[in-house]
Amino acid sequence: MNDPGGGAPADLPLRGKTEVLKEYFGFDGFRAGQEEVIDSLLQRRDAVGIMPTGAGKSLCFQIPSLVFGGVSLVVSPLISLMKDQVGALRQSGVAAAYLNSSLTPAQMRSVLKNASAGKYPILYVAPERLETEDFAAFARDASIPFIAVDEAHCVSQWGQDFRPSYLKIGGFVRSLPRRPVVGAFTATATPRVRDDIIQLLGLKEPKVVTTGFDRKNLYFETRTPHSKEAALLEFMAGRRGRSGIVYCLTRRGVDEVCRKLLREGYRAAPYHAGLTAEERRINQDRFQADDVSVIVATNAFGMGIDKSNVAFVLHYNMPKNMESYYQEAGRAGRDGSPAECVLFYGGRDAVTNQYFIEKERENEELDPETLEQVREADRKRLRQMVEYCHTSECLRSFILSYFAEEGPKSCGNCSNCLKEFRMEDITIPAQKILSCVLRMKERYGITMLMDVLRGSRSVRIAELGLNELSTYGIMRNESKKSLREKINFLISRRFLELTDDSFPVARTTPLAKGVLFRGEKLMMPVAVEKPEPAPRAAKKEPMPEMPLPPDLFEKLREKRKEIAEQQSVPAFMVFSDATLRDMCDRMPRDWDDLLNVSGVGLVKREKYGRVFLEVINKFRFKPE
Repeated sequence: MNDPGGGAPADLPLRGKTEVLKEYFGFDGFRAGQEEVIDSLLQRRDAVGIMPTGAGKSLCFQIPSLVFGGVSLVVSPLISLMKDQVGALRQSGVAAAYLNSSLTPAQMRSVLKNASAGKYPILYVAPERLETEDFAAFARDASIPFIAVDEAHCVSQWGQDFRPSYLKIGGFVRSLPRRPVVGAFTATATPRVRDDIIQLLGLKEPKVVTTGFDRKNLYFETRTPHSKEAALLEFMAGRRGRSGIVYCLTRRGVDEVCRKLLREGYRAAPYHAGLTAEERRINQDRFQADDVSVIVATNAFGMGIDKSNVAFVLHYNMPKNMESYYQEAGRAGRDGSPAECVLFYGGRDAVTNQYFIEKERENEELDPETLEQVREADRKRLRQMVEYCHTSECLRSFILSYFAEEGPKSCGNCSNCLKEFRMEDITIPAQKILSCVLRMKERYGITMLMDVLRGSRSVRIAELGLNELSTYGIMRNESKKSLREKINFLISRRFLELTDDSFPVARTTPLAKGVLFRGEKLMMPVAVEKPEPAPRAAKKEPMPEMPLPPDLFEKLREKRKEIAEQQSVPAFMVFSDATLRDMCDRMPRDWDDLLNVSGVGLVKREKYGRVFLEVINKFRFKPE
């Protein structure tokens, strides 16, 4: 960014929250939880907002910042997040700026000078900058009524994105001559992480607002494909041209998947830490501008990516915990449109994640005892993630339960709820599997276990003498897929467990004795095979899109892209897909009608209203 500051004049007259909401953001009302958080902050009471991705957390701190005088600070962990939110604010007519390592020293001095002069009501700042001498000097003299901590779960070592720099925020707040009101915001927080946020940020009797983690517009699905490559191409075939994210565990995986998609003619780009900062910036900007429809990324494609029209998020590999998964999956459907969250699971995913946990370097400044506690918590979260991949219960309910929220028995919008299951007695196969684990002296992993049960003639098995076991080959007629499903079921029901090693070993648990020695029966739900369903876009969703004039929607998208390219901004910053759909639905006729469209405020109407009205009126009066 060449000009780190900018936007509308900062001498905004103080307004009410509803006026600010409509004038700058174009909305007539608040979403669930937003007003409750905003009211608390405006009454100068600290607040914690725990809201799922796409629930509108940013408005909870942007609106108070525009109502308060002075300059409010938003502490944010990622450059891309700051860039997106500052860019969107400027499009809405709000002066805003950011301070992070992407700026030159001269640009940083310019931002601080303008902030001291009262030119910005909102200043985004990386947590590392709070400790610098220049920023401390600015903060001592500035009028700072409010500090918002975005992605607040980063303060907790029990969260999925712990960042030691976040531990300094509480001390910075205490160092200010006058304590500002403080708000903390996150999309994913277990009760333990929530308590850490309150304590470590030094919040004072905060108002805690949890809107619920459910995103009803998201469809969840897990698959254990025999070939992930074939499953990827099959999945993508029905979604060509739609905006999506494919997450992979490793840089190598990103590069391989991206090459496959490019060979098949998809407009795709990679994103991972092995690319230069400039390459990552270019690829992200191309994705934001819809020049590429698919970004293939590691989790380096981080939190807070604010692209409203992501139609699907496909996890090519299983993430290491539910917090990461739900945050990444939640980047789909931010505008409320139906979207898909699909996860491909393979046994190596757990092994790779286990390796990452044991080799983690970011938390090495912790003392050995605490570091081991953190790793044990990571291992537990990994086991819960594996359970999610294996469960036959409602996926949505599993996710909500993880975050201590009660979910439905059947949501009707996940792969498990849309499947039919029959109960199968697997007592005898389970006895064979558990017996084999014991006869292998609980020294080997799942792959070796399956090879022994199916009678593999590999040299390694002969060398180890495993072909001499009584259980060798006793399930040779069982397919790999069926055997894997049974083993996964035994793991998910805690009859088997995997050790927390770089190469996990299968062991029986005390529960196994009931099946092995006490005649307990074991029933497993088995999915009834059906023909491959049509792509999700064609299925009935709980929140269906309004029937739109397809030609008009595309014409509006073309006009938006033209404007975005002229201004060198992402297309969604002009108007979101949801706003364009509302235009198609309402078909505004004049200047006043435009303000009835969700997402059209006074500033954006002034900027873009005439050109979009022209497109709509041409469509309305086109000859039959």
